Amino acid sequence: MKNLILLLLCTTTLGLVSCKKDTIVQETPNRTIIFNIQPAQWLSSTDGTTYTAEINIPEIDQLNVDIEGVLVYLDHPVNKSSYIQLPYTYEGISYSYEHFNGGIAIDIQRSEFSTKLPQKPTVPIRLKVVLIPSRDVT
Repeated sequence: MKNLILLLLCTTTLGLVSCKKDTIVQETPNRTIIFNIQPAQWLSSTDGTTYTAEINIPEIDQLNVDIEGVLVYLDHPVNKSSYIQLPYTYEGISYSYEHFNGGIAIDIQRSEFSTKLPQKPTVPIRLKVVLIPSRDVT
């Protein structure tokens, strides 16, 4: 009788130990969008101190604006085979961006301590936008 109870106890313990719970979380992957900003897309401010290119990106929705992350990169000014993340300053010129529902605006303007005015780009510039999903924990 003792052997039978011991055998049942061992079998039950082995059965419980072998059960494994797998939690599968399916996350939405990052999205990367690449555009070429054409020279004609850059519009000058009335005083000539800023050039702005507004790009329509329907993938940027209100959820991206409110909760999620948006990273923006442009062609590196010297090495066209790499990107540089905005905002940045190069040779006294400041590059920044604003994202909104449906798009993004890239600004080129002089930096605070520079007297040099920005020049309108004369060649296409690659723009890379990375949309990073996030969960609201509030």
